[in-house]
Amino acid sequence: MDINYEFYKVFYHVASTLNFSEASKQLFISQSAVSQSIKTLERKLDQVLFIRSTKRVQLTPEGETLLRHVEPAVNLIARGEAQILEAGPLGGGQLRIGASDTICRYFLVPYLNRFHKTWPNVHIKVTNQTSIQCVDLLESGQVDLIVTNFPNARLSSQLNILPIHSFRDVFIASREYYPELAEDTIPLKKLLDYPILMLDRKSTTSEFLHNLFQQYQLDLVPEIELGSNDLLLDLANIGLGIAFVPDYCIAHQNTLFRVKIQQELPPRQLVIAHNAHLPVSQASKEFMALFSEENPNSAG
Repeated sequence: MDINYEFYKVFYHVASTLNFSEASKQLFISQSAVSQSIKTLERKLDQVLFIRSTKRVQLTPEGETLLRHVEPAVNLIARGEAQILEAGPLGGGQLRIGASDTICRYFLVPYLNRFHKTWPNVHIKVTNQTSIQCVDLLESGQVDLIVTNFPNARLSSQLNILPIHSFRDVFIASREYYPELAEDTIPLKKLLDYPILMLDRKSTTSEFLHNLFQQYQLDLVPEIELGSNDLLLDLANIGLGIAFVPDYCIAHQNTLFRVKIQQELPPRQLVIAHNAHLPVSQASKEFMALFSEENPNSAG
């Protein structure tokens, strides 16, 4: 079969952006050249791959099927290029990491800083998604490794997992608005009398907390569910409720206190995961090696 990689590369960029103009910018070619490549590919496959309108571009079912095959291939080629470019002692190449905003901000930054100072010629690309969505990034080849909360129901046996940090989740509240909770130790059930602020159901943290309440036959109905721990902290500060966050988020919080719970919450872990069936780049090996050394910050 005669395969023209350039056509599939153009298809990938259009399918990823759903925008012919944006794809042309990414590929450094004209928009008319992008359109012509897609038309040629559609004729070759005898299928319509995109639904074009004046307002937006959509993938057809056939286009979605093709993207599921093309995306891993493009990412695998990019991975191969990166490994070849890693000349000598990491004189180049790249490190592609997926992690949540919280993990990046409160845990990963010191490690990224150390890696960058040691290997300044390695390009670091960080993609922010939830811990659950990061697994999809890894499986599709868009990143080399991910740092995620564990347990994580999406992690499979196809992935190698390296524990790097143990942490506990905490309930925190404002002393100004909930002074009655500052000194007492309360049962988990008592928390249901207060508005609970937590991450949304697309997160491993939500899975963890709902499972915890179910173990005690308690029905958790959060007052507010958001996609950001930072916002949860802000809302807790103004008294909108009791926030449930990882303990490494609150090291510098002076206006919030930990609500003491009678039941001990089980610890969780941060882990690094990478594909067990793909070669590990030298950049990834060097980054993972940082976690066997002394932790560079107080969160570790």
